[in-house]
Amino acid sequence: MLTIQQIKQNKNNIIQALQHRGIQDIAITIEKILTQDKEQKSTQQKLEDTNNKLKKNAQIIGQYIKAKNTAQAIAQKKEYTESLKKEKQKYKQKIDTYSNEINKLLVNLPNTLSDKVPLGKNSKDNKIVYQKKFVHALPKTTLPHWELASKYDIIDFTLGTKIASTGFPVYKNAGAQLQRALIQFFLAEAIKNNYQEIIPPLLVNSQAAFSTGQLPDKEGQMYKIQDHDLYLIPTAEVPLTNLYKNKIIEEKNLPIKNVAYTPCFRREAGSWGSNVRGLNRLHQFDKVEIIAIHTPQQSDQALADMTNHVQNLLNKLALTYRKILLCSGDLGFTATCTYDFEVYSPGQDKWLEVSSVSNFATYQSNRLKLKYKDTNNKKHLAHTLNGSALALPRVIAAIIETYQTEDQGIQIPKVLQPYMNTTTMN
Repeated sequence: MLTIQQIKQNKNNIIQALQHRGIQDIAITIEKILTQDKEQKSTQQKLEDTNNKLKKNAQIIGQYIKAKNTAQAIAQKKEYTESLKKEKQKYKQKIDTYSNEINKLLVNLPNTLSDKVPLGKNSKDNKIVYQKKFVHALPKTTLPHWELASKYDIIDFTLGTKIASTGFPVYKNAGAQLQRALIQFFLAEAIKNNYQEIIPPLLVNSQAAFSTGQLPDKEGQMYKIQDHDLYLIPTAEVPLTNLYKNKIIEEKNLPIKNVAYTPCFRREAGSWGSNVRGLNRLHQFDKVEIIAIHTPQQSDQALADMTNHVQNLLNKLALTYRKILLCSGDLGFTATCTYDFEVYSPGQDKWLEVSSVSNFATYQSNRLKLKYKDTNNKKHLAHTLNGSALALPRVIAAIIETYQTEDQGIQIPKVLQPYMNTTTMN
Protein backbone atom coordinates (compact mmCIF):
# COMPACT_ATOMS: atom_id res chain seq x y z
CA MET A 1 0.00 0.00 0.00
CA LEU A 2 1.24 3.47 -0.84
CA THR A 3 1.97 5.81 2.05
CA ILE A 4 1.08 9.49 2.49
CA GLN A 5 4.79 10.25 2.63
CA GLN A 6 5.42 8.51 -0.72
CA ILE A 7 2.58 10.49 -2.31
CA LYS A 8 3.88 13.80 -0.92
CA GLN A 9 7.42 13.13 -2.12
CA ASN A 10 6.48 11.74 -5.57
CA LYS A 11 3.00 13.07 -6.29
CA ASN A 12 3.43 13.75 -10.00
CA ASN A 13 5.29 10.49 -10.68
CA ILE A 14 2.65 8.48 -8.80
CA ILE A 15 -0.19 10.16 -10.70
CA GLN A 16 1.53 9.44 -14.00
CA ALA A 17 2.30 5.81 -13.08
CA LEU A 18 -1.29 5.11 -12.01
CA GLN A 19 -2.62 6.79 -15.13
CA HIS A 20 -0.49 4.33 -17.11
CA ARG A 21 -2.34 1.59 -15.21
CA GLY A 22 -5.58 2.96 -16.64
CA ILE A 23 -6.81 5.00 -13.64
CA GLN A 24 -7.61 8.25 -15.41
CA ASP A 25 -9.21 10.12 -12.47
CA ILE A 26 -6.29 9.37 -10.17
CA ALA A 27 -5.24 13.05 -9.88
CA ILE A 28 -8.57 13.84 -8.21
CA THR A 29 -8.13 10.94 -5.77
CA ILE A 30 -4.57 11.97 -4.91
CA GLU A 31 -5.63 15.56 -4.24
CA LYS A 32 -8.46 14.31 -2.05
CA ILE A 33 -6.01 12.20 -0.03
CA LEU A 34 -3.63 15.14 0.43
CA THR A 35 -6.47 17.53 1.35
CA GLN A 36 -7.86 15.16 3.95
CA ASP A 37 -4.37 14.58 5.32
CA LYS A 38 -3.94 18.34 5.67
CA GLU A 39 -7.31 18.64 7.43
CA GLN A 40 -6.40 15.74 9.70
CA LYS A 41 -3.14 17.39 10.72
CA SER A 42 -4.91 20.70 11.32
CA THR A 43 -7.48 18.95 13.52
CA GLN A 44 -4.70 17.10 15.32
CA GLN A 45 -3.13 20.47 16.16
CA LYS A 46 -6.47 21.72 17.49
CA LEU A 47 -6.72 18.58 19.63
CA GLU A 48 -3.25 19.19 21.05
CA ASP A 49 -4.17 22.83 21.76
CA THR A 50 -7.29 21.68 23.58
CA ASN A 51 -5.27 19.20 25.64
CA ASN A 52 -2.93 22.04 26.63
CA LYS A 53 -5.92 24.16 27.64
CA LEU A 54 -7.20 21.29 29.78
CA LYS A 55 -3.83 21.01 31.50
CA LYS A 56 -3.74 24.75 32.22
CA ASN A 57 -7.35 24.64 33.41
CA ALA A 58 -6.49 21.77 35.74
CA GLN A 59 -3.66 23.86 37.19
CA ILE A 60 -6.03 26.78 37.82
CA ILE A 61 -8.51 24.48 39.53
CA GLY A 62 -5.66 23.10 41.62
CA GLN A 63 -4.69 26.60 42.70
CA TYR A 64 -8.28 27.36 43.76
CA ILE A 65 -8.42 24.14 45.77
CA LYS A 66 -5.06 24.92 47.37
CA ALA A 67 -6.42 28.35 48.37
CA LYS A 68 -9.48 26.53 49.78
CA ASN A 69 -11.71 28.34 47.28
CA THR A 70 -13.90 25.32 46.58
CA ALA A 71 -16.78 27.24 45.02
CA GLN A 72 -14.49 28.91 42.49
CA ALA A 73 -12.87 25.56 41.68
CA ILE A 74 -16.27 23.99 41.01
CA ALA A 75 -17.34 26.94 38.85
CA GLN A 76 -14.06 26.81 36.88
CA LYS A 77 -14.47 23.08 36.29
CA LYS A 78 -18.08 23.40 35.22
CA GLU A 79 -17.52 26.40 32.95
CA TYR A 80 -14.33 25.39 31.19
CA THR A 81 -13.46 21.72 31.75
CA GLU A 82 -16.72 20.25 30.46
CA SER A 83 -16.73 22.41 27.32
CA LEU A 84 -13.08 21.58 26.64
CA LYS A 85 -13.77 17.86 27.01
CA LYS A 86 -16.63 18.10 24.51
CA GLU A 87 -14.34 19.99 22.14
CA LYS A 88 -11.65 17.34 22.56
CA GLN A 89 -14.11 14.54 21.78
CA LYS A 90 -15.29 16.38 18.66
CA TYR A 91 -11.72 16.71 17.35
CA LYS A 92 -10.95 13.03 18.06
CA GLN A 93 -14.02 11.96 16.10
CA LYS A 94 -13.00 14.19 13.18
CA ILE A 95 -9.47 12.74 13.20
CA ASP A 96 -10.87 9.19 13.14
CA THR A 97 -13.15 10.12 10.24
CA TYR A 98 -10.27 11.63 8.24
CA SER A 99 -8.06 8.62 9.02
CA ASN A 100 -10.72 6.14 7.86
CA GLU A 101 -11.41 8.07 4.66
CA ILE A 102 -7.71 8.37 3.82
CA ASN A 103 -7.19 4.66 4.49
CA LYS A 104 -10.11 3.71 2.23
CA LEU A 105 -8.63 5.74 -0.60
CA LEU A 106 -5.10 4.40 -0.09
CA VAL A 107 -6.26 0.77 0.09
CA ASN A 108 -7.83 1.05 -3.35
CA LEU A 109 -4.71 2.46 -5.02
CA PRO A 110 -2.53 -0.10 -6.84
CA ASN A 111 1.24 -0.11 -6.68
CA THR A 112 3.37 2.23 -8.78
CA LEU A 113 5.50 1.01 -11.69
CA SER A 114 9.11 -0.05 -11.89
CA ASP A 115 11.16 1.71 -14.56
CA LYS A 116 11.41 -1.67 -16.33
CA VAL A 117 7.66 -1.91 -16.97
CA PRO A 118 6.65 -1.17 -20.59
CA LEU A 119 3.62 1.02 -21.12
CA GLY A 120 0.53 -0.63 -22.55
CA LYS A 121 -3.19 -1.23 -22.16
CA ASN A 122 -3.48 -5.02 -21.94
CA SER A 123 -1.75 -8.37 -22.50
CA LYS A 124 -1.25 -7.57 -26.19
CA ASP A 125 1.28 -4.95 -25.11
CA ASN A 126 3.33 -7.31 -22.94
CA LYS A 127 6.94 -7.82 -23.99
CA ILE A 128 8.49 -11.23 -24.73
CA VAL A 129 12.01 -10.88 -23.37
CA TYR A 130 13.22 -14.47 -23.82
CA GLN A 131 12.08 -17.64 -25.55
CA LYS A 132 13.55 -21.13 -25.70
CA LYS A 133 12.42 -24.01 -27.87
CA PHE A 134 12.97 -27.70 -27.16
CA VAL A 135 12.45 -30.11 -30.07
CA HIS A 136 10.56 -33.34 -29.29
CA ALA A 137 9.54 -36.14 -31.64
CA LEU A 138 5.79 -35.72 -31.61
CA PRO A 139 3.31 -38.09 -33.28
CA LYS A 140 1.65 -37.00 -36.51
CA THR A 141 -1.56 -36.26 -34.64
CA THR A 142 -0.88 -34.56 -31.31
CA LEU A 143 -3.66 -34.90 -28.76
CA PRO A 144 -4.61 -32.39 -26.07
CA HIS A 145 -3.88 -33.43 -22.53
CA TRP A 146 -7.51 -34.15 -21.58
CA GLU A 147 -7.69 -36.84 -24.31
CA LEU A 148 -4.34 -38.27 -23.27
CA ALA A 149 -5.44 -38.25 -19.61
CA SER A 150 -8.50 -40.31 -20.50
CA LYS A 151 -6.56 -42.62 -22.85
CA TYR A 152 -3.98 -43.55 -20.20
CA ASP A 153 -6.33 -43.22 -17.18
CA ILE A 154 -4.15 -40.72 -15.33
CA ILE A 155 -6.57 -37.83 -14.67
CA ASP A 156 -10.35 -38.04 -14.30
CA PHE A 157 -12.23 -34.77 -14.82
CA THR A 158 -15.72 -36.31 -14.71
CA LEU A 159 -15.14 -37.95 -11.34
CA GLY A 160 -13.88 -34.65 -9.91
CA THR A 161 -17.06 -32.93 -11.09
CA LYS A 162 -19.15 -35.66 -9.44
CA ILE A 163 -17.36 -35.29 -6.12
CA ALA A 164 -17.08 -31.49 -6.08
CA SER A 165 -17.68 -29.39 -9.21
CA THR A 166 -15.94 -28.46 -12.42
CA GLY A 167 -12.37 -27.37 -11.84
CA PHE A 168 -11.57 -30.16 -9.34
CA PRO A 169 -9.76 -32.99 -11.19
CA VAL A 170 -8.85 -36.36 -9.72
CA TYR A 171 -5.27 -37.47 -10.43
CA LYS A 172 -4.89 -41.25 -10.73
CA ASN A 173 -2.16 -43.84 -11.13
CA ALA A 174 0.83 -42.36 -13.01
CA GLY A 175 -0.93 -38.99 -13.04
CA ALA A 176 -0.82 -38.85 -9.24
CA GLN A 177 2.81 -40.00 -9.29
CA LEU A 178 3.70 -37.30 -11.82
CA GLN A 179 2.09 -34.66 -9.62
CA ARG A 180 4.05 -35.87 -6.58
CA ALA A 181 7.29 -36.10 -8.58
CA LEU A 182 6.97 -32.48 -9.72
CA ILE A 183 6.34 -31.29 -6.17
CA GLN A 184 9.43 -33.14 -4.91
CA PHE A 185 11.53 -31.86 -7.79
CA PHE A 186 10.44 -28.24 -7.39
CA LEU A 187 11.03 -28.31 -3.62
CA ALA A 188 14.43 -29.95 -4.00
CA GLU A 189 15.55 -27.33 -6.53
CA ALA A 190 14.37 -24.48 -4.30
CA ILE A 191 16.15 -25.89 -1.26
CA LYS A 192 19.35 -26.20 -3.33
CA ASN A 193 18.97 -22.46 -3.99
CA ASN A 194 18.83 -21.69 -0.26
CA TYR A 195 15.08 -21.39 0.15
CA GLN A 196 13.93 -22.57 3.57
CA GLU A 197 10.96 -24.95 3.33
CA ILE A 198 7.81 -24.04 5.24
CA ILE A 199 4.50 -25.88 5.64
CA PRO A 200 2.00 -23.07 6.28
CA PRO A 201 -1.73 -23.14 7.11
CA LEU A 202 -4.12 -23.47 4.18
CA LEU A 203 -6.54 -21.03 5.82
CA VAL A 204 -5.85 -17.37 6.55
CA ASN A 205 -7.83 -14.64 8.25
CA SER A 206 -8.96 -11.45 6.53
CA GLN A 207 -6.14 -9.37 8.02
CA ALA A 208 -3.53 -11.73 6.55
CA ALA A 209 -5.26 -11.58 3.15
CA PHE A 210 -5.38 -7.78 3.38
CA SER A 211 -1.70 -7.58 4.29
CA THR A 212 -0.57 -9.17 1.02
CA GLY A 213 -3.17 -7.39 -1.11
CA GLN A 214 -5.67 -10.18 -1.80
CA LEU A 215 -8.28 -8.14 0.07
CA PRO A 216 -10.09 -6.09 -0.96
CA ASP A 217 -8.79 -6.48 -4.54
CA LYS A 218 -9.46 -10.22 -5.03
CA GLU A 219 -12.23 -10.92 -2.54
CA GLY A 220 -14.51 -12.36 -5.24
CA GLN A 221 -11.83 -14.88 -6.22
CA MET A 222 -11.38 -16.38 -2.74
CA TYR A 223 -13.33 -19.11 -0.98
CA LYS A 224 -14.59 -17.85 2.40
CA ILE A 225 -15.46 -20.19 5.27
CA GLN A 226 -19.03 -19.49 6.37
CA ASP A 227 -19.42 -17.98 9.87
CA HIS A 228 -15.64 -17.66 10.27
CA ASP A 229 -13.11 -14.98 9.45
CA LEU A 230 -11.15 -17.47 7.37
CA TYR A 231 -10.36 -17.90 3.67
CA LEU A 232 -8.85 -20.82 1.76
CA ILE A 233 -5.52 -19.62 0.42
CA PRO A 234 -5.35 -18.66 -3.29
CA THR A 235 -1.55 -19.01 -3.08
CA ALA A 236 1.08 -19.83 -0.43
CA GLU A 237 2.33 -16.27 -0.86
CA VAL A 238 -0.31 -15.16 1.67
CA PRO A 239 0.68 -17.27 4.71
CA LEU A 240 4.39 -17.25 3.84
CA THR A 241 4.67 -13.46 3.65
CA ASN A 242 2.50 -13.03 6.75
CA LEU A 243 5.05 -14.98 8.77
CA TYR A 244 6.89 -11.65 8.95
CA LYS A 245 3.99 -9.37 9.86
CA ASN A 246 4.95 -6.72 12.45
CA LYS A 247 8.59 -7.85 12.32
CA ILE A 248 11.73 -5.73 12.46
CA ILE A 249 14.58 -7.72 10.89
CA GLU A 250 18.26 -6.97 11.28
CA GLU A 251 19.77 -6.14 7.88
CA LYS A 252 22.47 -8.75 8.44
CA ASN A 253 19.73 -11.42 8.46
CA LEU A 254 18.50 -10.48 4.99
CA PRO A 255 17.67 -11.84 2.52
CA ILE A 256 14.99 -14.18 3.81
CA LYS A 257 13.96 -16.86 1.31
CA ASN A 258 11.11 -19.34 1.87
CA VAL A 259 9.49 -22.05 -0.23
CA ALA A 260 6.25 -23.95 0.33
CA TYR A 261 4.17 -26.53 -1.46
CA THR A 262 0.42 -26.10 -0.93
CA PRO A 263 -2.88 -26.73 -2.61
CA CYS A 264 -4.40 -23.43 -3.80
CA PHE A 265 -8.06 -22.50 -4.12
CA ARG A 266 -9.59 -19.92 -6.48
CA ARG A 267 -13.23 -19.34 -7.30
CA GLU A 268 -12.61 -17.63 -10.65
CA ALA A 269 -12.05 -20.46 -13.07
CA GLY A 270 -13.85 -19.03 -16.08
CA SER A 271 -16.64 -20.70 -18.00
CA TRP A 272 -16.03 -20.83 -21.71
CA GLY A 273 -14.21 -22.79 -24.41
CA SER A 274 -10.80 -24.41 -24.46
CA ASN A 275 -9.38 -21.79 -22.08
CA VAL A 276 -10.93 -23.73 -19.19
CA ARG A 277 -10.78 -27.24 -20.68
CA GLY A 278 -8.94 -29.94 -18.76
CA LEU A 279 -6.13 -28.53 -16.60
CA ASN A 280 -6.10 -25.10 -18.21
CA ARG A 281 -7.95 -23.40 -15.36
CA LEU A 282 -8.96 -24.95 -12.06
CA HIS A 283 -10.60 -24.08 -8.76
CA GLN A 284 -8.13 -26.27 -6.83
CA PHE A 285 -4.54 -26.83 -7.89
CA ASP A 286 -1.12 -27.51 -6.40
CA LYS A 287 1.74 -25.05 -6.51
CA VAL A 288 5.23 -24.58 -5.16
CA GLU A 289 5.72 -20.95 -4.17
CA ILE A 290 8.87 -19.00 -3.40
CA ILE A 291 8.97 -15.70 -1.50
CA ALA A 292 11.83 -13.40 -0.57
CA ILE A 293 12.39 -10.38 1.68
CA HIS A 294 15.18 -7.96 0.75
CA THR A 295 16.41 -4.44 1.18
CA PRO A 296 15.42 -2.00 -1.59
CA GLN A 297 18.99 -2.14 -2.88
CA GLN A 298 18.81 -5.95 -3.26
CA SER A 299 15.34 -6.43 -4.69
CA ASP A 300 16.04 -5.84 -8.40
CA GLN A 301 18.75 -8.48 -8.35
CA ALA A 302 16.49 -10.73 -6.29
CA LEU A 303 13.81 -10.51 -8.98
CA ALA A 304 16.39 -11.51 -11.59
CA ASP A 305 17.54 -14.43 -9.42
CA MET A 306 13.97 -15.65 -8.93
CA THR A 307 13.20 -15.54 -12.65
CA ASN A 308 16.45 -17.41 -13.31
CA HIS A 309 15.31 -20.06 -10.83
CA VAL A 310 12.04 -20.54 -12.74
CA GLN A 311 13.87 -20.67 -16.07
CA ASN A 312 16.16 -23.35 -14.67
CA LEU A 313 13.16 -25.51 -13.76
CA LEU A 314 11.69 -25.21 -17.25
CA ASN A 315 15.06 -25.90 -18.86
CA LYS A 316 15.47 -29.09 -16.80
CA LEU A 317 11.97 -30.20 -17.78
CA ALA A 318 12.86 -29.43 -21.42
CA LEU A 319 9.61 -27.62 -22.06
CA THR A 320 9.42 -24.90 -24.69
CA TYR A 321 8.75 -21.65 -22.84
CA ARG A 322 8.86 -17.90 -23.01
CA LYS A 323 9.48 -15.17 -20.45
CA ILE A 324 7.20 -12.14 -20.62
CA LEU A 325 7.52 -8.71 -19.00
CA LEU A 326 4.03 -7.46 -18.18
CA CYS A 327 3.03 -4.00 -19.35
CA SER A 328 1.48 -1.32 -17.15
CA GLY A 329 -2.09 -2.19 -18.13
CA ASP A 330 -1.69 -5.92 -17.40
CA LEU A 331 0.27 -5.65 -14.16
CA GLY A 332 -1.25 -7.06 -10.97
CA PHE A 333 -2.67 -4.68 -8.35
CA THR A 334 0.13 -5.10 -5.79
CA ALA A 335 3.16 -5.61 -8.07
CA THR A 336 5.60 -2.98 -9.26
CA CYS A 337 7.11 -5.36 -11.82
CA THR A 338 6.12 -8.88 -12.97
CA TYR A 339 7.56 -11.50 -15.29
CA ASP A 340 5.22 -14.27 -16.48
CA PHE A 341 6.41 -17.61 -17.80
CA GLU A 342 4.39 -19.52 -20.37
CA VAL A 343 4.97 -23.05 -21.65
CA TYR A 344 3.97 -24.20 -25.11
CA SER A 345 1.18 -26.76 -25.31
CA PRO A 346 1.59 -28.66 -28.62
CA GLY A 347 -1.67 -30.61 -28.27
CA GLN A 348 -3.60 -27.33 -28.03
CA ASP A 349 -1.19 -25.18 -30.05
CA LYS A 350 -1.28 -22.47 -27.40
CA TRP A 351 0.79 -20.93 -24.63
CA LEU A 352 -0.09 -21.64 -20.99
CA GLU A 353 0.98 -19.43 -18.09
CA VAL A 354 2.75 -21.45 -15.37
CA SER A 355 4.44 -18.76 -13.27
CA SER A 356 4.35 -15.12 -12.28
CA VAL A 357 7.36 -13.65 -10.50
CA SER A 358 6.82 -10.24 -8.95
CA ASN A 359 8.53 -7.51 -6.98
CA PHE A 360 6.11 -5.65 -4.70
CA ALA A 361 8.68 -3.13 -3.38
CA THR A 362 7.21 -1.71 -0.13
CA TYR A 363 3.54 -2.20 -1.07
CA GLN A 364 3.00 -5.33 1.01
CA SER A 365 5.50 -4.48 3.74
CA ASN A 366 3.65 -1.24 4.49
CA ARG A 367 0.48 -3.23 5.16
CA LEU A 368 2.46 -5.87 7.04
CA LYS A 369 4.44 -3.30 9.06
CA LEU A 370 7.49 -5.30 7.99
CA LYS A 371 10.73 -3.38 8.44
CA TYR A 372 14.44 -3.97 8.61
CA LYS A 373 17.00 -2.19 10.75
CA ASP A 374 20.16 -1.03 9.00
CA THR A 375 23.67 -0.83 10.47
CA ASN A 376 22.88 2.66 11.80
CA ASN A 377 19.82 1.31 13.64
CA LYS A 378 17.46 3.15 11.28
CA LYS A 379 14.26 1.33 10.33
CA HIS A 380 13.03 1.03 6.74
CA LEU A 381 10.21 -0.81 4.98
CA ALA A 382 11.54 -4.02 3.41
CA HIS A 383 10.89 -5.15 -0.16
CA THR A 384 8.88 -8.35 -0.70
CA LEU A 385 8.90 -10.62 -3.75
CA ASN A 386 7.21 -13.87 -4.72
CA GLY A 387 6.97 -16.32 -7.58
CA SER A 388 5.35 -19.57 -8.69
CA ALA A 389 8.02 -22.21 -8.96
CA LEU A 390 5.89 -23.73 -10.36
CA ALA A 391 2.09 -24.05 -10.63
CA LEU A 392 1.50 -27.71 -11.46
CA PRO A 393 -1.63 -28.17 -13.62
CA ARG A 394 -0.45 -26.42 -16.78
CA VAL A 395 3.05 -27.84 -16.35
CA ILE A 396 1.49 -31.30 -16.25
CA ALA A 397 -0.63 -30.45 -19.31
CA ALA A 398 2.49 -29.33 -21.20
CA ILE A 399 4.47 -32.40 -20.13
CA ILE A 400 1.71 -34.82 -21.17
CA GLU A 401 1.33 -33.14 -24.56
CA THR A 402 5.04 -32.52 -25.20
CA TYR A 403 6.16 -36.04 -24.25
CA GLN A 404 3.36 -38.01 -25.94
CA THR A 405 4.43 -40.68 -28.44
CA GLU A 406 2.71 -42.54 -31.27
CA ASP A 407 2.50 -45.92 -29.57
CA GLN A 408 4.78 -45.94 -26.51
CA GLY A 409 2.69 -43.94 -24.08
CA ILE A 410 3.89 -40.69 -22.53
CA GLN A 411 7.59 -40.36 -21.82
CA ILE A 412 8.70 -39.02 -18.42
CA PRO A 413 11.13 -36.06 -18.49
CA LYS A 414 14.58 -37.34 -17.51
CA VAL A 415 14.79 -35.05 -14.49
CA LEU A 416 11.61 -36.60 -13.05
CA GLN A 417 12.44 -40.24 -13.70
CA PRO A 418 14.33 -40.73 -10.37
CA TYR A 419 11.22 -39.52 -8.53
CA MET A 420 8.90 -41.91 -10.41
CA ASN A 421 11.10 -44.96 -10.93
CA THR A 422 9.81 -45.28 -14.46
CA THR A 423 10.44 -43.77 -17.87
CA THR A 424 6.92 -44.01 -19.35
CA MET A 425 3.26 -43.52 -18.54
CA ASN A 426 1.16 -46.05 -20.49
